[in-house]
Amino acid sequence: MPATTNESVQTDILVLGGGGAGRRAAIAAARAGASVVLVHWARGASPYLLGCNAVLGDAVCDSVTVHAEDTVRGGCGINDRGLVEVLVGGAAGAIGDLAAVGVPFATDGGHFRRRHLSGNTHPRSVFVPDGTGVTIMKALEAGCDLTGVRTLTACKAVGLLTDGGEVVGALLVDRQGVPFTVRARAVVLALGGLGRLFADTTYPSDVAADGYALAARAGARLIDMEFVQFEPTVTVFPPECAGMEMPTAMLGDGAHLLNASGERFMLRHNPEGGERGVEKAKLALLIRREIDEGRGFPDDTVAFDATVLPASVLEGYVNHRRRLLGAGVDPAVTCPRVRPAAHSQMGGVAIDRNGWTGVPNLFAGGEIVGGVHGASRLAGNGGTDILVFGAVAGAAAAAVASRGSGTRRDWPRIEASFVATFRDSQEGCVGGPRPAEIKDTVRSLMSRHVGLHRHGVGLTDALRTLDGLDQVIRAGLSGGDAVAAIEAANMVLSARMVALSASTRTESRGAHQRRDFPRRDDEPWLCHVSCRLGGNGTLAIERTPIGYE
Repeated sequence: MPATTNESVQTDILVLGGGGAGRRAAIAAARAGASVVLVHWARGASPYLLGCNAVLGDAVCDSVTVHAEDTVRGGCGINDRGLVEVLVGGAAGAIGDLAAVGVPFATDGGHFRRRHLSGNTHPRSVFVPDGTGVTIMKALEAGCDLTGVRTLTACKAVGLLTDGGEVVGALLVDRQGVPFTVRARAVVLALGGLGRLFADTTYPSDVAADGYALAARAGARLIDMEFVQFEPTVTVFPPECAGMEMPTAMLGDGAHLLNASGERFMLRHNPEGGERGVEKAKLALLIRREIDEGRGFPDDTVAFDATVLPASVLEGYVNHRRRLLGAGVDPAVTCPRVRPAAHSQMGGVAIDRNGWTGVPNLFAGGEIVGGVHGASRLAGNGGTDILVFGAVAGAAAAAVASRGSGTRRDWPRIEASFVATFRDSQEGCVGGPRPAEIKDTVRSLMSRHVGLHRHGVGLTDALRTLDGLDQVIRAGLSGGDAVAAIEAANMVLSARMVALSASTRTESRGAHQRRDFPRRDDEPWLCHVSCRLGGNGTLAIERTPIGYE
């Protein structure tokens, strides 16, 4: 790793993000013959992955067509059909790749076992009983080593290097605060979601919306930013397990949701199936309604009753059972209590079928991408997304890098400009707020006004406050911590895009629910809401058509 700002790393492909999408991108690019540098701050949300949807060769009734139909239905019609086709068409190959390197997916009689997740017509989520995400990540990390990917750990991207409208690398900073640059022929963004914009979330602290801000500042278009998924069943009790998702797959296996009176309230809404077959966004809304109408427990929760499951089924959820037992709660006897919390982001950087963002040399894959999931992500498709689109973006980036640009660049000028900006943010502003104060304000504001339910009045208040925070950041934050200041600026920009998109879409659809516009309205709103960042920090917003290619 470079020790001073006068040194830099040179590579064909720079991958930003060390989760599943980033690792898949790095391996695909390396296999295509490119030199690859992968940079990550921490491990993101991928280790918490519970399963991956795929229609495999032994499927009897299922098909990629049905998987696509479920995905579009779950996404309320906002999905780009070409991206859905890539997702469902690439799922079996992605699972096959992992199985070939020894990922021990659960099997029964020589066939993959599959769980039936909410919103899916058929069981199609493959899994590893001892922990799907952790096991997959170990395999992908080993794959990076085997293919010669150079990994820089505990480093953070604080800006994309651009020259003449092209992305040519990134400015990074290590744990000691030393900045350095990576020059690259192409960059893949795989920096995950934005759950940490909210006070109550399932996401780890390193998934804090940086990628969306980096993409916007580089000139990318972002779409569907209003669609933030709230995971319906996130543990509150026992407190030692707070933030842990209770898998909706358990509901598919027969677990129940109970209110404080012991009523299985989902039977009121879905008499034939109860908890089964209800898409995640709807499930979160119904749980929230039960709590808001006073039928929840005093801690604003409902009970997740897994005591009705056979022991053999419950024991198959190895990590969840282990964590609960470690907290003194046996799920075979006692019900954890849950409520919705901010989780995944359906919107993000607009891409084509190759993961290209429209900005020269900039590609993206995984949760940072928009257009795949529409207004609500089908349960189990998140894992498939990172595996499929990570590899797609890496391979496409390598193809671009192999052609070369032929452009002579004034690297000292390019790098000096970005490093100077970083140094300026270190100086801080005497008397200004600290970055931590800005972050706390954003989380409180987003939870209050841009959460599971929204209203025009609250969204207007949120936008006014966020615009004010943007001006405060431009004036300078105190404390002299450049990385924290940049993180705060990224959170504010990303939050502005979410709130502005939510304010623009005057209907309710999927994960976006407006109390003042409670109905779905296809006539004006069967489209994307798109954001672009202007040179003066303003956000331009417009409606753009859905891709059907």
